[in-house]
Amino acid sequence: WALMLVLSVAIYGSHAPLLTVCKVDGRIPFSSASVVVLVELTKLLFSLLSLLTCNPELPRAVMSWHHVVPFALSALLYAANNNLVVHMQLFMDPSTFQVLSNLKIVSTALLYSLFLRQRLRSRQWLALLLLVAAGVSYSWGGLREPGSPSGMRLHITLPGLFLMSVYCLISGLSAVYTEAILKTQPLPLSLQNLFLYVFGVLLNLIGSFWSSKEAGFLEGFSFWVLVVVVSQAVNGLIMSVVMKHSTNITRLFIISWSILVNAFLSVALFSLQLTPLFFLAVLCISLAVYLYYGVT
Repeated sequence: WALMLVLSVAIYGSHAPLLTVCKVDGRIPFSSASVVVLVELTKLLFSLLSLLTCNPELPRAVMSWHHVVPFALSALLYAANNNLVVHMQLFMDPSTFQVLSNLKIVSTALLYSLFLRQRLRSRQWLALLLLVAAGVSYSWGGLREPGSPSGMRLHITLPGLFLMSVYCLISGLSAVYTEAILKTQPLPLSLQNLFLYVFGVLLNLIGSFWSSKEAGFLEGFSFWVLVVVVSQAVNGLIMSVVMKHSTNITRLFIISWSILVNAFLSVALFSLQLTPLFFLAVLCISLAVYLYYGVT
């Protein structure tokens, strides 16, 4: 478990630096829709291989459409949020998105407590609010280029604020809904993943063709893009294990701790500087872990 969680933290934290390494002349040369399709397809193949290896004689009697159909909604929610992120950029700047997207921690916790009937104590709510504070602090200015101004202005329109609310709601709902399905169905995780990723591939293929331009499906791909695809696929599989055998709250802590990896890679690769807000974020996360897991 420990190795798996550390690997997930490393993958989350290295995602943004890897995308920066992939850039050519300051721009992303590949289609993000193509990458999402390939990530879903890779997860599907891994799940199929795992199912054939670990459960080769799975009885058909345990499977029915009642097991399959719920994953269509889960895949639809994930696909909707992936597309919503793209359209939200028209109504706010990237910095504002990074800061406000931390509110999905609150929405996930609220939906987790409401729909899964997992009552959180006051100190646990305080811990989650500290995670939000950590994310906001780091996004606000945990890293900066040498010589750049320390302040950051946020810009968001009223439609952007509405879309951000929808994004946080769907983000929390998709995570909690998927956790509920994974835990209530008496099926192997590899089979459940197979159902989810079949729908994921189909929906994202439709989205890819819908938004595709004249550029080819694999145009702009490189070795580093392949690393992004494989790492995101592995992390998606790890998250399914976390939701099946742990909780979405664990997932939130993994995402929060990943800012350490993101920061150190950014400093090492791009010569960015750490600011006091970074250390404030680390302090908030450490205190959150203590409050949520350490206090009896």
